[in-house]
Amino acid sequence: MRYRVADILSDMDALGQKVLNMFVSLNKETLDLHELFEAGGNDPDARTAVFDMVERLVKDGLLEERGNDFYALTAEGSSCIRLHSPLVSQSDVV
Repeated sequence: MRYRVADILSDMDALGQKVLNMFVSLNKETLDLHELFEAGGNDPDARTAVFDMVERLVKDGLLEERGNDFYALTAEGSSCIRLHSPLVSQSDVV
């Protein structure tokens, strides 16, 4: 089930924002799960939370699975980053 970007934004926590912003900070179209784990740091519980968040972002339509633990932003995910991060220019979002 997909949601409107505005609905997702109102419910998104800091971890979700960090995960999405990893694409901007690393300037990549696709990231593997290990790169996304960096959003949680070295704590095993935080990495589990990142994994759960990635699954939620896929379910919400902000990320898409690309196979072999790789993920990419969807158009909705890119919009979410632009709306959440006013300092990020549109050209920065891959």
